[in-house]
Amino acid sequence: MKRAILSLVAAALAGVATACSPAPPEQDKTGPQAAGDWTRPPVIQRVDRTGSTLVVSGVAQADGRVVLRSDDGAAFAASADSRGRFEIRLPAPAARLLLRPETQVGQDTAPSPDQLLILAGGQGPVVVLRPGGATRRLDAAPALGAVDSDGRMRLASGRVAQGTDRVEVRSDGETVQVAPDAAGGWSVMLAPHGGPDQIQVDGRDFVWPGEAPASAGLSVERLESGWRVRWPGPAGASQSTWLPDPAGP
Repeated sequence: MKRAILSLVAAALAGVATACSPAPPEQDKTGPQAAGDWTRPPVIQRVDRTGSTLVVSGVAQADGRVVLRSDDGAAFAASADSRGRFEIRLPAPAARLLLRPETQVGQDTAPSPDQLLILAGGQGPVVVLRPGGATRRLDAAPALGAVDSDGRMRLASGRVAQGTDRVEVRSDGETVQVAPDAAGGWSVMLAPHGGPDQIQVDGRDFVWPGEAPASAGLSVERLESGWRVRWPGPAGASQSTWLPDPAGP
């Protein structure tokens, strides 16, 4: 995990003198898969709650079968249409649920590098986790949506209104101006800190509580300022993610 986040640092800093800009978002290719013998893994774009049902939607390999697998062996599946669009309905969990998406086409299986985490039965944060990368929130979130950490580096990320020119991020005595992408998404590397640490984004103060304690598997803590998660990555690595609460009324 350290190597993954450090690689992300190099990519984020390449060619940038005074500010860090987010990596370009993944293209939403909704047409049939281009010629080739590879299968496109699913990209989860939305999770909506309707009563006691969650609807997970996104895009994957055209006409492929999309499966969401949990650690307890449960699986939820649906077929993508000719444009790759899919919708999977599942019962809202009583508490938390971690799902791993994959696409199946014949004998081929294409697992996604992402994991879908649903907290508080879909009434808490709903996020897409990516090892070594920025967490993507699908729920209502403040300008600072997440802080990911591997114990050495921290990656802050979030979303602001489309058309925003700059996001100002202050942490540990440093101020960084970040240029959001076309959708308002942004990310920036922060210096390591033992925590707690005050992070200011566009004038709002957040207090990062520090890394989640070590855990063999998924651990979730409800804190006064948000949610703190320790989740498993590839090859036995793990990553800590803090999800700030939206602003109160």
